[in-house]
Amino acid sequence: MTPSPAADAAHMQLCTFSLDGLHFGVDVLQVQEVLRFQEMTPVPLAPPETRGLINLRGQVVPAVDLRLRLGLAERPLDGLAPEDQPMNVIVRAGDDTVSLLVDQIGDVVEPAADALEPPPETLTGRVRDVVTGVYKLDGQLLLVMDADRTLNLPARA
Repeated sequence: MTPSPAADAAHMQLCTFSLDGLHFGVDVLQVQEVLRFQEMTPVPLAPPETRGLINLRGQVVPAVDLRLRLGLAERPLDGLAPEDQPMNVIVRAGDDTVSLLVDQIGDVVEPAADALEPPPETLTGRVRDVVTGVYKLDGQLLLVMDADRTLNLPARA
């Protein structure tokens, strides 16, 4: 089982990404790869956050719109210029492989272990449910996301 981000903060490297103006990081040990936007096959009767399925070298992987999963503002996927399309962060959680659709990919960072702080009270809703801690970086907060928690959130009705 993959350790949670807060469990081993001393050696934590985070793959960072942006989502609706928020800056997130997920443990690199859970990230399989990062890809440009991929064509998706829609899934009939799936929750709206499941945007479709992608073919990852013969493996069928569900693509989850992280904005919708976390209750943030929806971003239409149709009619966007290639540079405005979301990116795929392919994560492994347990035995599952899932593509998280994010706005923009950042760098891999290794913040100081003693700089991890608890999530601020201003975080609300589903974002608060998946954030295990925050780092203050260059005038912005880096929200440490637990991929397992994110994928285990109940689907929105």
